[in-house]
Amino acid sequence: MRPASLTRRATVPLIAVAVGASGYLLAACSSSDDDAAAVSPSTGSVTTDSAATPAAAATTGGATTGSGGTQLATLDQVPAGGGLILSDKKIVITRGTGTDVHAFSAVCTHQGCTVAKVADGTINCPCHGSKFDASTGAPVAGPAPSPLAPVAVTVRDNAVFTA
Repeated sequence: MRPASLTRRATVPLIAVAVGASGYLLAACSSSDDDAAAVSPSTGSVTTDSAATPAAAATTGGATTGSGGTQLATLDQVPAGGGLILSDKKIVITRGTGTDVHAFSAVCTHQGCTVAKVADGTINCPCHGSKFDASTGAPVAGPAPSPLAPVAVTVRDNAVFTA
């Protein structure tokens, strides 16, 4: 008689079901909006990239590259005291005063949702209430266990580039 363990025939369908279910759960936690969103520091209102000027919209598409990295946005697209969420690139750029910018992964460290808003000095995840410090990416509220991963950027010629 065979032991009560699973056979190879039984485990293959179970793995397929598990993989399919994980994709469904991940899709349920992610944002379907692939546009960039500029977030006003005072109101937290969202302006999509389509409202930007054609020249500004072209720069956020990542088409501008060179030895200094890919251009993510122009500095004026990132409001002082607020941020810009590039959903398609899964990057959030925050700005203090002047040209002081920071960038992080826009994927929440709790369950992989895409952050949706930058307001009052925090980057906010809509799924379970996690909040991250806008200048360090460190979790300050909610269930997120670790900081947002930093993304190296540099400001050059009034634009934000990957480093």
